[in-house]
Amino acid sequence: MSEQAIVEIFKKNVLGKRADSSQYNTNHDGKVGHWLEKQMGIKPNAKAEADLMGFEMKNQTSIKTTFGDWSPTYFIFNDPHIIQWNTGENALTRRNKYFLPTFGKPNEDKDNRLSWSGSAIPKINQRNQYGCILKVTAHNDIEIQYSYSFDNRTHKSTLVPEEFKKDDLVIARWSADKMRQRVNQKFNQNGWFRCKTDDSGKYVAIEFGEPLSFEKWIRLVKQGVIFFDSGMYESNRRPYSHWRASNSLWDALVVRSY
Repeated sequence: MSEQAIVEIFKKNVLGKRADSSQYNTNHDGKVGHWLEKQMGIKPNAKAEADLMGFEMKNQTSIKTTFGDWSPTYFIFNDPHIIQWNTGENALTRRNKYFLPTFGKPNEDKDNRLSWSGSAIPKINQRNQYGCILKVTAHNDIEIQYSYSFDNRTHKSTLVPEEFKKDDLVIARWSADKMRQRVNQKFNQNGWFRCKTDDSGKYVAIEFGEPLSFEKWIRLVKQGVIFFDSGMYESNRRPYSHWRASNSLWDALVVRSY
């Protein structure tokens, strides 16, 4: 019943229309999504539950679609056993002082602003030039580990703090318990739906997928189908810890379209 109710809302308020984002901040990447949420009757919130009637909503994207902006449950710069917590320093200060200078990369187009993104982020079971690798443990925790021995940067001896000059050092971890909660609350209730547009940006269809459990989700992480796509940079306090998949996966998960 709830699926048909969502279809009716879509047909009444969205189908055949193009997003009117003029009332939103033009510099905000999510302005089209905010318009769609309003049309579908979803109030903006930071709740960990599914968006509408037990379904998680996704908007049309060009290449890849986000499961969630899910920060690690552990960051090395918050570990007092590894980094000394100096008076007056908060997590953001420690991140910009220890983490980004070590594991980030400078953006020449933005005055060498440091970011933990792009090539600095490892793929599953593949070591990058920074000596980092992403792994899923036997207990389904997701970890990014750093090994000084595999760090191929020529200036690593002066770049890496003494506290980090180790192998198999966990610099970020997503606990299985927390990720299970996040995935199941968002995608394993009634399922999910995606609002599709044509090349002109006009909404032309709504697609539904079955509930997605954490067990299936983590299998796709292990296969590299779902990947970590960080957008952290030093002038912004948000970690931007996105978990995404290419739209080919989402296409394959669609079971009904209206």
